[in-house]
Amino acid sequence: MNSITTLSTLIAITAATTASAQSIFPAVLPWKINTTGQTGFQGFAANVQTVRYGATYVYVASSGIPSYPIGPWPNNPGSPTVQNWSFRLPRNPVPATTPTAVGGGHIGVYVNGVTFFNPGDARSYNNMNIWRQNAMFFEVNGFDSALGHPAGTEYHHHQRTPQLPGGDPTHHSPILAYAFDGFPVYGPFGFANADGTGGIVKITSSYRTRNITQRTSLPNGTQLTPAQYGPAVSATYPIGCYIEDHEYVAGLGKLDASNARFCITPDYPNGTYAYFSPVNESGISVYPYMIGLTYRGVLVTGNTGPGSGHNTPTEAVVTFCCTPCEADTDLNRIVDGADLSNVLSRWGGGGGMGDINRDGIVDAADLTVLLAGWGSCS
Repeated sequence: MNSITTLSTLIAITAATTASAQSIFPAVLPWKINTTGQTGFQGFAANVQTVRYGATYVYVASSGIPSYPIGPWPNNPGSPTVQNWSFRLPRNPVPATTPTAVGGGHIGVYVNGVTFFNPGDARSYNNMNIWRQNAMFFEVNGFDSALGHPAGTEYHHHQRTPQLPGGDPTHHSPILAYAFDGFPVYGPFGFANADGTGGIVKITSSYRTRNITQRTSLPNGTQLTPAQYGPAVSATYPIGCYIEDHEYVAGLGKLDASNARFCITPDYPNGTYAYFSPVNESGISVYPYMIGLTYRGVLVTGNTGPGSGHNTPTEAVVTFCCTPCEADTDLNRIVDGADLSNVLSRWGGGGGMGDINRDGIVDAADLTVLLAGWGSCS
């Protein structure tokens, strides 16, 4: 390919093919579907089993067992088993007017079908539900090398697992998970500006640990009675070991109180609310780890609470049979002239639809990836 004329010819040749292709949507693509019989812990079937989608929802069926090694879990009597999840995510998630508090148990699902929980461990100081324990302090010694553990038979994470990609500071992180309001959760790196420009930066949380030595008030300023006080900050109870040791400061970082922002991403070139999983300078996850204490969008029923995660489709669905196609920018399962046009029309600009390799600039590197993947997706 030596000229723009040649590129234009390719666009014209493939236009008819593009028009007849089947378009899908981003929430169908990132899942790690087990097509080879992979197994994980104790030989259980691993990862996502099927992905189906209809006019309203995508349905993700998984075992809840990852393909990467897990265990052991010191002093934890639980042991993971197959969960036979079927989670339901909206095709068009709706921002919440009044955010819904995240509850206990699973609040979202990783792309491999493993669930994640909120930052807490379901316990509190003196069982008063005021000073709630941070799992990253009180349970961290029971995490395995993948930074997960079982709650009974449900294996889960409270933070980004190093077993999934997303820690490359030179590229926009991929989708790691979906929260149960339908908005994606990315790793720690994204475009500097919400419009997709400015290169790749670390996306920072707007939470910080409070400057306190006594736990006599809540982050919102509420003064507690002596009977409600938490333990003084000490080596035994260091700052950060309780959820209420953290406070949200608007504008401190790039994310809002739900740990999200509305922005352009490579998967959503027209913009979406997206959660990010922030890290510190050493690459260690920092509070609130995945999503904040509220969902940014309207929570979908059937995914949370006792007995949840076993949804049956109530609409006509199609099974997604294939793997993602890296250069398929318009998600129609063909890498063709339309994708080429998306790259050329954004040439030299910031990230988004044309930024195939997620490095924050649309350039020859993206064109190389596109040409190498030319044709129908497998």
